[in-house]
Amino acid sequence: MTNSATLPRWSIIMPFAAWFILGGGLLITAPLYAILLTIALFGGVLTAVYHAEVVAHKIGEPFGTLLLALAVTLIEVALIVSLMLAGGEATSGLARDTVFAAIMIILNGIIGLCLLAGASLHKEQSFSLQGASTSLATLAALAILTLVLPNFTSTAHGPVYSPSQLAFIAVVSLVLYGTFVLVQTVRHRNYFLPAEAAADEEVHAALPSNGVAWASAGLLMLCLGVVVLLAKSLAPTLEHAVAAAGAPQALVGIIIAIVVLLPEGVAAFRAARANRLQTSINLALGSALASIGLTIPVVAVISLTTGWSLTLGLDAKSMILLLLSLMITTISLGTGRTTIMQGTIHCVIFAVYLFTTIVP
Repeated sequence: MTNSATLPRWSIIMPFAAWFILGGGLLITAPLYAILLTIALFGGVLTAVYHAEVVAHKIGEPFGTLLLALAVTLIEVALIVSLMLAGGEATSGLARDTVFAAIMIILNGIIGLCLLAGASLHKEQSFSLQGASTSLATLAALAILTLVLPNFTSTAHGPVYSPSQLAFIAVVSLVLYGTFVLVQTVRHRNYFLPAEAAADEEVHAALPSNGVAWASAGLLMLCLGVVVLLAKSLAPTLEHAVAAAGAPQALVGIIIAIVVLLPEGVAAFRAARANRLQTSINLALGSALASIGLTIPVVAVISLTTGWSLTLGLDAKSMILLLLSLMITTISLGTGRTTIMQGTIHCVIFAVYLFTTIVP
């Protein structure tokens, strides 16, 4: 976190360098150029994390974590929509695969690593139980309604909703997410604030100036935009690599979700190491909620507009892993205090998820 009147030079140069490299990709088609595009992608992600933290520090909690969650979700939505429009009906399951992957990465990968990192340095960490339970209750409702219930409705055959059901679920998703944002930022904001005892020196550091904050906000938008376009340009290479390796197509959704969630994952990990687990949980669960609450309505509109079917229902194995993840996360965060044991459990579930995706 910067407390100076100016931003580091690298944080200003990197977004423009990434855009320059992206433009070069339109002229250079050599396979090795994909490596440079990948470097630019990760550089854009890490720079986005830096600028998001500057803006978040300026506007305070929980608005800072909400801002980053919304920004990351915009990347995810834009990427899914662009790939759906380019791939047509063949990509009917892409939104489901990416959203499910995002939930599993967040509930097990990000939260697991945060709990492990925090507990390794601080032994035991605490957070607001009310905020975590509110987030998990909303997430469970959204996940089951969008990813599980389609398998058990009878109006339309297969793991899909009928047009009227899809429109209704899209509205319900927006209502649930909108209510959560209202609770998080207005009605019960104190549920999501870090405890003073856990606050470190960054919480009390001098706020960035208005000029620095606005500059970071603009550079954040540049970073997020180039990350979307770089990820899209690398998508064909990724799909060919997955197909050549003989891996399931669902792996594409996992890789997309990992790239999209990198900014939040890095920010949450750093917060946990700084003994600010409340911020980590706000980032993780807030991102999962935004991923479902905003992505599903957008792809539902595309499906209803184009007439393409939208496959939302998970297979039996994925449903079991989703329910296990929701149950374990509820138990792990059910006391307001965590240790290395909870982190290990989440990381093991994440490893099982990855392994059973590659070796179904």
